[in-house]
Amino acid sequence: MAHTNPPQTVIRDLLVSARHLAIVGASSSTDRPSYQIARKLQSAGYRILPVNPNEREVLGERAYRSLDEVPEPVDIVVVFRRPEYTPAIAEQAVKKGARALWLQTGIANDEAARIASGLIVVMDNCIGVAHSLLGIPPKHP
Repeated sequence: MAHTNPPQTVIRDLLVSARHLAIVGASSSTDRPSYQIARKLQSAGYRILPVNPNEREVLGERAYRSLDEVPEPVDIVVVFRRPEYTPAIAEQAVKKGARALWLQTGIANDEAARIASGLIVVMDNCIGVAHSLLGIPPKHP
């Protein structure tokens, strides 16, 4: 059965309550969508936790080689990786205890959705656009 994204009310509640976002595939290259979206979310008050074995730091935050290495709780795992990599990321998100798995625009994988079935799963949807369209207020420390 093909995955269906949750209703906007669920997505809004998730974005309002979330604090820590693991950005899988985060890049320090300013022209990459992962950098631009991470910067937008960071400026909105979220704590970003970059996950990329090829990076040391992104937007002033230490980059981790995998979700398993992230020492903090993660609310949303935001994925900027090709669809074939998402089932393994979904397994890590479940193991990490994340509340949601969010696959960015152009990324969808029904196997990843099945693996993460206990989480809120959003696929083929830009978290930055959703954040703007839903009018999520900035986070305050």
